[in-house]
Amino acid sequence: MKDKVVILGTGTAREQLVSFLASRRVATIPLEQMALYEVLAVFDLETGCDDRKRVWLTRVEQVIPSQVPIFTSVLHRTATEIASWLAHPARVVGFSPLQFADMPVLEVSRPMQAEGDAGWPAHLQVLTRWGKAVEEVGDEPGLVFPRTLALLVNEAAFALAEGIAAKEDIDLAMRKGTNWPFGPLEWADHVGIDQIVAILTGLHRELGEERYRPAPLLRKMIYAGYVGRASGRGFYRYEDKLAQKGEEG
Repeated sequence: MKDKVVILGTGTAREQLVSFLASRRVATIPLEQMALYEVLAVFDLETGCDDRKRVWLTRVEQVIPSQVPIFTSVLHRTATEIASWLAHPARVVGFSPLQFADMPVLEVSRPMQAEGDAGWPAHLQVLTRWGKAVEEVGDEPGLVFPRTLALLVNEAAFALAEGIAAKEDIDLAMRKGTNWPFGPLEWADHVGIDQIVAILTGLHRELGEERYRPAPLLRKMIYAGYVGRASGRGFYRYEDKLAQKGEEG
């Protein structure tokens, strides 16, 4: 393996990204050892709902060279805000870690501090060398696909809580009516309900519009730890994951 990257963050998104990179013969370097290697890029998967994202990124920047790009999740915060924390803001590329391996086209956002920066497009070659097509979109929390998905999940959660239809019927109606691979509630379980709420709260925080207010049901599920397939329970139960947790316990 020639290329080496650092990944910040834990959970399902990290596992999926590590697996994808391994298939491209890219090694993942532990955060504690990043000063010992020449790294191609840093991938930050933290949503940014707390201070941990800022702490980690400022720590990383003290170690890696200024030309190394930082691909940072913009599910909750804009690339421009994240770039404002760093001494070299033009190295920041906003992206979505959701279904990274499955997406043939990746959305990215450019921070305002990198507008007109001739070197910024070169950062995207990290993605294209792995076979990804790249599309630059506006710098807002959630970008396009994650934002759209989060709004659909939110409306489905309101409908479920109001008793309009059962979860199975909501998902069936959307699968059959739109030819989607998943219904919105199934999709939420797949990507993580915590990620959906991070997008919604980021949009509500940034834009202040009532339509982005997360459904109370989504917040309650996070409080209960029912964040989707990764936890063994979300809108649906996943017995394989629950059994695995029981064995680990």
